[in-house]
Amino acid sequence: MSRGTGKAAILLVDSAPASCESLRLLLDQQPDLVVSGEAGDAECALREISIDIPDLVILDISLNASSGLDLIRKIRLRAPRLPVLVFSSQCETLYAERCIRAGARGYVGKQQPPQTLLAGIRDVLDGHLSVSAQVSANFARSAMDRRPHGQRQPLNVLSDRELEVFSLMGRGFVSRKIAQSLNVNVKTVQTHSANIKRKLGLTTAELLREAMRWDAETSGQISHGPLGALDQAQSAA
Repeated sequence: MSRGTGKAAILLVDSAPASCESLRLLLDQQPDLVVSGEAGDAECALREISIDIPDLVILDISLNASSGLDLIRKIRLRAPRLPVLVFSSQCETLYAERCIRAGARGYVGKQQPPQTLLAGIRDVLDGHLSVSAQVSANFARSAMDRRPHGQRQPLNVLSDRELEVFSLMGRGFVSRKIAQSLNVNVKTVQTHSANIKRKLGLTTAELLREAMRWDAETSGQISHGPLGALDQAQSAA
């Protein structure tokens, strides 16, 4: 709890300042929650945690210069008992299970209303796993799913690292910048790219087009989701 307030201290990790501001306005209005800090990238987030461990980290996995999935893993190694709730506009059916495997305790889509986020925060703080009914059903099915890969969502055939490379390609990152963001060498990125092309059956040009199209589609959810919902709620208050 935040010293002297009796409220749960929350660290916000998001590359978009406007997103952090909207979240802060929402959370600081709650009688049991308070924002104790903000970070725009993984390095800053880990530094904040090393100074004063909060009660909860809320992070967006789409960080400009670092991997959100890697950050979840690093937080778990540095502070095993510190819960992480992912709040992201990325495709829930594609990312939620990966985030949980990495160590997150919940996943809330940014298109969800503020009440869903608040419920998720309190569930995670109470020690529960917080995911949507759809994701829970997907967890149950994944253990016994024996359908050929062709019948599944195509990007689900990619490993976590391959999906991160694909996502960064869609945001216009070249191999060198992807390597810097993921803290690997360029040859490793090229190997991942070759594996992605093989798994998805794409040429190099098709891969770049698909990555950019996918990024545009997922990024487009933002204007209809998280901040819009939070801002509308705050305007109505």
